[in-house]
Amino acid sequence: MDEAKLREKLSRIEALFAGATTEGERVAAAEARRRIQQRLESVERLDPPVEFQFTLADAWSRKLFLSLLRRYELKPYRYRGQRRTTVMVKVPKPFVHETLWPEFQQINAAMRAYLDEVTDRIIADVIHGDSSEASEVAAPPKLGPRAIDIGE
Repeated sequence: MDEAKLREKLSRIEALFAGATTEGERVAAAEARRRIQQRLESVERLDPPVEFQFTLADAWSRKLFLSLLRRYELKPYRYRGQRRTTVMVKVPKPFVHETLWPEFQQINAAMRAYLDEVTDRIIADVIHGDSSEASEVAAPPKLGPRAIDIGE
């Protein structure tokens, strides 16, 4: 997948969560963003924001999630002493479950696939053609009841 295809896929994901019904809406990423923002505002009127804590395992996912929150004018934060992998945000529960988290998961999967593909290609081209996982071997037999002291 090249970068142009990734951008197109991300636009389609966004359009899906905006509830786009026509091909024109699917193409118009700005329109999709506006529709999601309107949905968030309408959900906030019915269901007040609550504090959510998200733990994101890697820097790539965290950057993506923070950008997605900011795109919808949500204000991510973390408390002093929390790990950098923690993201806090106040947002209506239905918006998290119906839009924000599912959209993040789909975009994150697309980004991860792209990053994996690019990484594999660069490693194969520059370092070594075989970037497969290490082979699995049987564990060595355990020592008897008495450990051997190197200093004996």
